[in-house]
Amino acid sequence: MKRLRRPSRLPIDPYILLLLGTVGLAALLPARGTAADVVSGASTAAIAFLFFLYGARLSTREALDGLRHWRLHVTVLACTFVVFPVLGLAARGLVPVVLTHSLWQGLLFLTLVPSTIQSSIAFTSIARGNVPAAICAGSFSSLAGIVVTPLLAAFLLGGTAGGFSADSLVRIVLQLLVPFLAGQVLRRWIGGFVTRHKKVLGHVDRGSILLVVYAAFSEGVVQGIWHQVSPARLAGLLAVEAVLLAVMLALTWYGARALGFGRADRITIQFAGSKKSLAAGLPMASVLFGAHAALAVLPLMLFHQMQLMVCAVIARRRSRDPEAEPGPVSGPPPAAAASRTAAGTDRRSR
Repeated sequence: MKRLRRPSRLPIDPYILLLLGTVGLAALLPARGTAADVVSGASTAAIAFLFFLYGARLSTREALDGLRHWRLHVTVLACTFVVFPVLGLAARGLVPVVLTHSLWQGLLFLTLVPSTIQSSIAFTSIARGNVPAAICAGSFSSLAGIVVTPLLAAFLLGGTAGGFSADSLVRIVLQLLVPFLAGQVLRRWIGGFVTRHKKVLGHVDRGSILLVVYAAFSEGVVQGIWHQVSPARLAGLLAVEAVLLAVMLALTWYGARALGFGRADRITIQFAGSKKSLAAGLPMASVLFGAHAALAVLPLMLFHQMQLMVCAVIARRRSRDPEAEPGPVSGPPPAAAASRTAAGTDRRSR
């Protein structure tokens, strides 16, 4: 009977299959016109609701503890706006053998974009890392990117961007900060209810990421960017980005260890310091590159998808690490368990 028993662990993370299915759906049925507006609005609402729930779950003391962790935040910012751009500049040596000049410009722009917020928090929660610090680190990176990314792009790419957009700042505040603060204010009344319904938070984590991926790839398909790059160049770009992601994942993990950070903080640094935000990069690219924005964001779109799939596997393995604490650092449920719940698989990993 033991020989006939079905293996208890799937060889592929179900959430990766959902991500691939989302990309396939965007390729076959991209959102257009009114549907695109609906998808964009739904993605924005899902992310805002995610941060409202995090605010309701996270105690003010834990949030302040994360804010005081300045060494971690400086490390994440250095990885995002110093180490990444250096590697992007080094990739100039791959032109024209592996990359075209346009693709390299898109790759360099990718290295200038701020870190993600929602997926960094979700994967940090999966791996039982320092979620309060992840919230602060991602928020600091996004806010800094409003100014730093256009300035770096203007300097390194020779663009004409002269500053940051007030509209972008307003969107970040309204979509992320305001819902989080609202959750903090209402925590004393709804915190217990949110705690008793942990599975909802896990579904929102995954749903928000899937919506962002679908909206971004739909826009790329509608703009026809897949027809502007040959298969050989696309394969070369994917290979370069795979190396870039592997280098950053290794540097953030082992570099954080060398700097004396504990396990929970290393997890936060790895996930927040190795990611790039598609949601922040798309509007910035439209301003910096104008009519050529579609091709410029292709490397970012591919890297974003790649980082989600790779980090999903890493976070799932980190959650089974013998060094992991019995429960999440900040309280939100492990998102890996939520992905298994969504896929209808074993829930015992919670």
